[in-house]
Amino acid sequence: MPDQNTPASGFQFGLANLKPAEPLEKITLTFPDGAKREYPRDITGLDIAKGISPSLAKRTVAMALDGVVADLNDPISGDAKIELINREDARALELIRHDCAHVLAEAVQSLWPGTQVTIGPVIENGFYYDFFRNEPFTPEDFAAIEKRMREIIARDKPFTKEVWDREKTKQVFRDKGEAFKVELVDAIPGDEPIKIYFQGDWFDLCRGPHMSSTGKVGNAFKLMKVAGAYWRGDSNNPMLTRIYGTAFAKQEELDAYLKQIEEAEKRDHRKLGRELDLFHFQEEGPGVVFWHPKGWTVFQALIAYMRRRLTGDYSEVNAPQILDKVLWETSGHWDWYRENMFAAQSAGDEAEDKRWFALKPMNCPGHVQIFKHGLKSYRDLPLRLAEFGVVHRYEPSGAMHGLMRVRGFTQDDAHVFCTEAQLADECLKINDLILSTYADFGFEGELTIKLSTKPDKRVGTDEMWDHAERVMATVLAEIQASGSNRIKTEINPGEGAFYGPKFEYVLRDAIGRDWQCGTTQVDFNLPERFGAFYIDADGSKKTPVMVHRAICGSMERFIGILIEHFAGNFPLWLAPIQVVVTTITSEGDEYAKVVAAAARRAGLRVEIDLRNEKINYKVREHSLAKIPALLVVGKKEAETHSVSIRRLGSDGQKVMPTDEALAALVEEATPPDVKRARAAA
Repeated sequence: MPDQNTPASGFQFGLANLKPAEPLEKITLTFPDGAKREYPRDITGLDIAKGISPSLAKRTVAMALDGVVADLNDPISGDAKIELINREDARALELIRHDCAHVLAEAVQSLWPGTQVTIGPVIENGFYYDFFRNEPFTPEDFAAIEKRMREIIARDKPFTKEVWDREKTKQVFRDKGEAFKVELVDAIPGDEPIKIYFQGDWFDLCRGPHMSSTGKVGNAFKLMKVAGAYWRGDSNNPMLTRIYGTAFAKQEELDAYLKQIEEAEKRDHRKLGRELDLFHFQEEGPGVVFWHPKGWTVFQALIAYMRRRLTGDYSEVNAPQILDKVLWETSGHWDWYRENMFAAQSAGDEAEDKRWFALKPMNCPGHVQIFKHGLKSYRDLPLRLAEFGVVHRYEPSGAMHGLMRVRGFTQDDAHVFCTEAQLADECLKINDLILSTYADFGFEGELTIKLSTKPDKRVGTDEMWDHAERVMATVLAEIQASGSNRIKTEINPGEGAFYGPKFEYVLRDAIGRDWQCGTTQVDFNLPERFGAFYIDADGSKKTPVMVHRAICGSMERFIGILIEHFAGNFPLWLAPIQVVVTTITSEGDEYAKVVAAAARRAGLRVEIDLRNEKINYKVREHSLAKIPALLVVGKKEAETHSVSIRRLGSDGQKVMPTDEALAALVEEATPPDVKRARAAA
């Protein structure tokens, strides 16, 4: 009998026995331009790209189905919107970094066999991979690792995916001595497939997706630093070595990022804080700031500015820093935020004195108590209460970072109590205040406003949340419609506060970094939990809407951002010392005292330098201290009642009559909001 696999074998039964082929199932794919095309079910993205053009297939590294990025070789089983993604697509950057982490892991294991790999996620601005090895890696190993990574990328092996049986996966990794991978398999939920990605012979456990091959990673990558990290963040587990890296689609993008990092190191507020004698931290007060006179001057100038911006619209209040835990139970913080709160039991001998108290992590419950004190009418609304309140929140020691992340800080906090009809207008007024404030501090680059919606962990009904989100979405659309081109808007799903949706204001600093500062948070829950109400026009009791808002957020953090934004060169109105009057020789000492006294009377923050040092030495020293203006006097200046002005960052000097020079400095030192008020008057 002929082999049934030969072409002739199909005819031994006769043509009458042949059945017509089953028609292939079709799916409809919609392309970004709106065009719809039919394809056989389970066609891959790569086949679609090849069918359009070979050059497109070569450029494409992944696809997106209904907005979700997927492997290019995944079969497409149903109707969908499809996008073919190339390396220049913004969404490809995460894939480049993810693939680069896999290339890093292969390079390390090929250079140091026996090293165990654990996890390697993409993070902001790059990626990392954690390794277990008896001898930790050091930056001196980077050159060899990067060389091997380039060799792996040059081989351009395809990324291929297999789905394995759970027990098989564990046995394979067990046989390889990869104990951490075995533990990771056990942590994958039972209903999730176990995906293994190969790049040549090397493979890794991974959710994906990946690009089509290692060659698509490119060579615009760099290993940045090493750090220790406990497995799964638990100090009882083994210590791993974490290698951080970054990668970009193009070399010029990597170069720009490395330059930004270099500039950021120069501007580091912790370094400048020491050099400019602004503040310090010490072990006895972890996460709280010791402000020095110059730093406290900046702090108070910032507070004074914010107070002026609130005059006429807000009433400033002050609520206690420590309150009985019963209040925090009512607010919901004790249940939802307890791990971030500092609590203590009172030390009284009597049983009734044994009460638990908490340092306030937020000002809002105290403001509700102030609102409740005395009957409120709808005519009293909106009622805007502001407080520069000191709050305390627990941060893990490893998360603290200078002024940027502390345990005790001051919020420029306010709460607006209003009716539902007033809510949209109040959010828009807050938006205008936030945007103008940032402009006053020199943040005139791109600014993003994000609407953060309901998180999994929250209080209040879905109806309340849905209503609040609808109002805020309408406000966001109005902001977008009326804003400048520099204002971007986004939706941030699941990132709302536990009590309500919020706007997050993300500003961009002088070297292109983004900082989340201001917030506007709508709260239908807290006033109701505390039984707050107002009397409406019809005589009925109504629960007010509460809007939480902050502009700087943490004043400490905002000052840290300002230090780095200005590289310590504060504008004259913010500078802790605005003017130093100094002498060329001792013959100018008496006149220097006259000039300094006149400058103080004019409202300038002044120091005087009469040291018997050469003028060039003094100029250099005051320049390093970032003094904005030097008024240099000598015998000639004393005789002509003039000063020689030297400005920070300039080699030149200008001789001016003293009165004229001081008037110019006073005008420059006038805060921008005061100038606006004078112009309006």
